[in-house]
Amino acid sequence: MWRVVGVQVVVGVLVALLAWWISGRQAVAYSAACGAFAVILPAALFARGLTSPVASVNAGAAVFGFFLWELVKIGLTLAILFAAPHWVKDLSWPAMLVGLVVTMKVYWLALGMRRVFYPTSPT
Repeated sequence: MWRVVGVQVVVGVLVALLAWWISGRQAVAYSAACGAFAVILPAALFARGLTSPVASVNAGAAVFGFFLWELVKIGLTLAILFAAPHWVKDLSWPAMLVGLVVTMKVYWLALGMRRVFYPTSPT
């Protein structure tokens, strides 16, 4: 789970740098980074919540923990998106959405490349 978050960080940084390189404007890069941040921070909290010892007490606690942390993840993502215009002067909504969507697509990449993200131990 933490590998996915790590790759999301790398992808978020790359998207922000690419946005800066293409546009030549810092505000566009910050906007793309803010979109990536709206995925990365909630995903990191979600991963932390699911890997805590409390989440593995029993099956009921695991299911409840999953839904609780998913709700926290969605709420935090929305809070970051609503706060973005206050954080970034001259926010570029298209750049922010590109940062959000591209960083979110890492989940699909992880699903398609399971052996890279979730290697099996040799038996």
